[in-house]
Amino acid sequence: MNTMHEDLARAQMSARLGEAHLKREAKAARAAARARHLSRQAERAAQQARLALARAL
Repeated sequence: MNTMHEDLARAQMSARLGEAHLKREAKAARAAARARHLSRQAERAAQQARLALARAL
């Protein structure tokens, strides 16, 4: 009987660890996507600044 409770506890812990792992992966994926977006945005801003400087010269 005690073994059944231990098995259930292990299964629940494993499920919780799996959920936590998936949440961390999703959070990391969102952070990477945001970083790519900000990088592209910064590159566009730099390109616009270069064009504005070229026009001013």
